[in-house]
Amino acid sequence: MPQSLENIEKRRVRDRQEVIELTQKLVQIPSVYRPGVEGGNEEKVALFVADYLKKLGIDVHVEEVEPGRPNVIGIIDSGKPGPTLLFEGHTDVVTEGDIEAWDYKPFSAVIEDGRMYGRGTNDTKGNLACMITAVHSLLRDQEDWSGKIILCIPCDEEGMMIGIKHFIKQGWAEGVDGAIICEPEENQLCITQKGAMRVVIRVQGKMAHGAMPLSGINPNTRMAKIICALDEYESREKTRLGRHELLGWPSITPTILQAPVKGDAQINVVPDQCMTTLDIRTIPGQFHDEIAREIQSILDNLAKEDPDFKAEFEVIEDRPWTETSKEEPVVQALAQAYQKVTGKEPFYNGVPGATDGTFLHLEGIPIVTTGAGDREVPHQINEYVDIEELAETTEIYRTAALIFLNGKK
Repeated sequence: MPQSLENIEKRRVRDRQEVIELTQKLVQIPSVYRPGVEGGNEEKVALFVADYLKKLGIDVHVEEVEPGRPNVIGIIDSGKPGPTLLFEGHTDVVTEGDIEAWDYKPFSAVIEDGRMYGRGTNDTKGNLACMITAVHSLLRDQEDWSGKIILCIPCDEEGMMIGIKHFIKQGWAEGVDGAIICEPEENQLCITQKGAMRVVIRVQGKMAHGAMPLSGINPNTRMAKIICALDEYESREKTRLGRHELLGWPSITPTILQAPVKGDAQINVVPDQCMTTLDIRTIPGQFHDEIAREIQSILDNLAKEDPDFKAEFEVIEDRPWTETSKEEPVVQALAQAYQKVTGKEPFYNGVPGATDGTFLHLEGIPIVTTGAGDREVPHQINEYVDIEELAETTEIYRTAALIFLNGKK
């Protein structure tokens, strides 16, 4: 039975208060991954979430991916046949950096002038709180719906994404019909995202005295040629593909440059090895195996010109770009929910980076990335989220779930 306007307003006030309080509690439990530091992982916040979900009557599974790094999976089954909707929000946050540079303590979750400040408020504990509150709201109001909701709450989205990989390996993604990736996107509907390749290139040289460089082999000058060739390759790709409507330009970015790789650097010593890492971001029209072949071709061509050139590369992470049609039911559900909640037409966009949704997409699951928070704020000092946007996102998630699971409009 449709709710009265008065009851709808009461529910929104109730849900708003819950999402604020839950976001604060989540942010106040630090979950930066710090290898070798006791408690420097996601365990405390994951166990808090698991206990919170159990108290809501949700079927909860906690699976340890690595010591101290668990995934939490919540299952809400209507008992009636229907589609399966997945909400995904990770528990880890990036380092707070220089604590003295913050205006508020990074894990205090202070609220001031309509904003909550703290590491994770924006990326993405606020959105994790939104998806939990949205589902709790459906249960509390005993809404009628068919099918199943899965709450996927993995560790390590900010790293090598071991959490979502483990989630998929354990079979939890099987049978999912659509996924909402809960990340800070200003409630824009992001239906595409860039791919990512992380590459390590090593150039072998020969150690020598800086006053007698010809007695050695300098890996740095050879690495410089590689970087210049990669820069030319990036330019060719930009010319070939143009600027993507939602994702912008593809890029090949050298990030770490280190020589020597082991031992101490010294100004009068030619190092024996040089290493660089590449952060490659791709757009539709690019294929990662072709990029790998191009990198190998660059190395091969430089080796033909220089008998002392010895270089190799390794792809240590490969995340392809994703695209989801606007006609997919999960996109349609979110678009209708956004219209209903805000009274505005949805704004479609793309994610400039990769998300856990990348790997769900590889399983054939249509994904949409959306959530509260300014998309330029993640990982910054004084990270924040607007309180009213948290409330709006909660209502959008709730409404989208009902539309997707029941076809309600």
